[in-house]
Amino acid sequence: MRPLFGFIAGALFGAGLFISGMTDTAKVQGWLDVFGDWDPTLAFVMGGAILPMAVAWAVARGRKPALGGRFPTPPEPRVGRNLIVGSVLFGAGWGLAGLCPGPSLASLSYGGAMHWVFVAAMIAGMIAAVPIRARMPATT
Repeated sequence: MRPLFGFIAGALFGAGLFISGMTDTAKVQGWLDVFGDWDPTLAFVMGGAILPMAVAWAVARGRKPALGGRFPTPPEPRVGRNLIVGSVLFGAGWGLAGLCPGPSLASLSYGGAMHWVFVAAMIAGMIAAVPIRARMPATT
């Protein structure tokens, strides 16, 4: 039953990314071009994601998932080196390619060869991050 709900949630998420325009690299780069031909429409997409998630964190506090397991803990609010480096890399990739991880996966079915190259590079970076991070000194 859990894989079925996971599939439904993933399909709904992918459909939402497609309908909102998050899989359109030109639209995403237009959102990031605040000093040029800025396209503010993705602000509604972000608001439509952030507000319900804030409500979901509040509702989930102290509860247990219906399908077992446990809810993930809220992220650490502390700003450290890992957050800053990760944010810079994420932002650079998002700005250059016009995609972030979720929309890049959603666009594989129609996006052409460059989407496959982006996803392959993204996966390689995720794999490489583990040994690189292990070699870095611990942060406080």
